[in-house]
Amino acid sequence: MRVTSLDLANFRNYAALHFEPPGGVCIFLGANAQGKSNLLEALSLLATGKSFRAAREADLIRSGTPLARVAARVRTKSGEVQAACIITRVGEGARKRFLRNNRSVPYAQFLGGIAAVTFMPFDLQLVSGAPALRRRFLNAALSQLDRSYYRNHAKYTQIVLQKNALLKSSSGVDHKLLTTYNEQLAAVGSQVICARASYVRRLAREAADVHARWVGERPELQLAYVSSPAVAGGDESPGAVLHALTSALASHTVAELARKTSLVGPHRDDVSFTLGGEPLARFGSQGQQRTAVLALKSAEYALLAQAAGEPPLLLLDDVLSELDPARRRSFMSSIEDCEQAFVTSTDVPDVAESTVASVFEIHAGHVTQSARV
Repeated sequence: MRVTSLDLANFRNYAALHFEPPGGVCIFLGANAQGKSNLLEALSLLATGKSFRAAREADLIRSGTPLARVAARVRTKSGEVQAACIITRVGEGARKRFLRNNRSVPYAQFLGGIAAVTFMPFDLQLVSGAPALRRRFLNAALSQLDRSYYRNHAKYTQIVLQKNALLKSSSGVDHKLLTTYNEQLAAVGSQVICARASYVRRLAREAADVHARWVGERPELQLAYVSSPAVAGGDESPGAVLHALTSALASHTVAELARKTSLVGPHRDDVSFTLGGEPLARFGSQGQQRTAVLALKSAEYALLAQAAGEPPLLLLDDVLSELDPARRRSFMSSIEDCEQAFVTSTDVPDVAESTVASVFEIHAGHVTQSARV
């Protein structure tokens, strides 16, 4: 998978940009606030439909303009894909419209046309940060792999919101409606749990292999999906997960009525990281935690490549500055065979002589090729 052209109009600090990136590793240099991350953010938007850092989508639109447009041509194994996202101001917020090959498509259909793995400094908190970060990672990765997962997760989230509104109702709780919500949550939530558990098992194997190549077989990196409805005997078949979630929802009804919120389901689940059998967040050094996250993102890349049948885009946003020289070299050597990778940095990173690399300077939303390699 390779981007052959990228066009931006009034996106962040880019008034207008037409860029035809080469294959291999594209390295973008520049001072802070010049547009390095914005360029990767635009590419990520065309893959996932979402910004990897904007709290408000209106912030994606250049100040003083009514709308922004991001468009790209991407060469895939199935032919060329044209993708675009138009973000329009609406009051204090914004509305997005997605296009595939010049035709408007719903978000669920937009997903999966372009595959990309993004790695930014904030991802280094995946081991030690809040469980919500790890759930968000799973949701983003699985939504690219399988559109049905996105639909199931969106449906599940909507039912949780409706259930929580009922639990908080000042006019009292309709217990018949609460039972209906629990039945719906069990049906769709069990599908979300099964998809996540299966993905984490594959992710764990791949991440462990990557980690072993970098630092040796010991201590071993292990990942596991931690589900709030405990499944008896570890049976993760759809029927067993449905039964466990149904039972857990029923047994927590009194507590949920008291606390006025939903306490059980995949919105409460987590992923555990252990190194040599010990919790990595508690006992691992900062370097060990970062190496684990690098292995995790490398595993995500490998699984997405397997599913897509071709390498996805790789977007590395200023992550190398957070790593020591040894880990930086190890990671850069692992991406030398990428069909196309986009790397932002404050200086030219070490790359193997065999790596095809091009360097670009970004200043005030303008991209120029550099003589530095």
